[in-house]
Amino acid sequence: MKLLEIENLKKSFEDLDVLHDISLGVEEGEVVAIIGPSGSGKSTLLRCCTGLEQADSGTIHYEGSYGLVFQNFNLFPHYSVLKNIMDAPISVQKQSKKEAEKEARRLLEKMGLGDKADVYPCQLSGGQQQRVAIARALALKPSILFFDEPTSALDPELTGEILKVIRNLAAEHMTMVIVTHEMNFAKNVADKIIFMDNGYIVEQGTPDEVFGSQNTRMKEFLGKLSNES
Repeated sequence: MKLLEIENLKKSFEDLDVLHDISLGVEEGEVVAIIGPSGSGKSTLLRCCTGLEQADSGTIHYEGSYGLVFQNFNLFPHYSVLKNIMDAPISVQKQSKKEAEKEARRLLEKMGLGDKADVYPCQLSGGQQQRVAIARALALKPSILFFDEPTSALDPELTGEILKVIRNLAAEHMTMVIVTHEMNFAKNVADKIIFMDNGYIVEQGTPDEVFGSQNTRMKEFLGKLSNES
């Protein structure tokens, strides 16, 4: 079953066309990684999917709800870790405080942060803050979870923490769409890779299909990445 279907999505900022006629689908339990150079439209596509930007035309259809994990965590600094996770289930979904707290503590344990419930975001490492942000998104029990470059604000040693969490979610068949610059991670975890360039989907398919593509832009992109690393 498709949880997300996008058809003919277009977006421009003033005279700059950022998304050109984008169409794609995400199946239940599928992990989709969106890759491409800076300025290719990856994050704009994600922002349109999650209502942070309004597309100029085209359709976005969901089955169920979605959650979003930002690259810069976006935790409330004046709330404890526990309250950050409990806030939306109580205020948006009208859960009882008891129910929300029980689920928040379960998610913190799952993220390896069971002892951090009463601390504040400023007392956590970047990797810990991002794990809290993931727990917060999961607390709303979304059908599909979006990640916008979830490791880009982290030091390399903390990146592994977050990639491990996402791997574990993939093993539990959580449906996810991940904008990422971590190519090995995309290759090893994603069921489908979408390569974007200049606002177009240039390639999409299995990791083997996309990373083995003979498309000139794809080869240039991967070649540039290997030269940088």
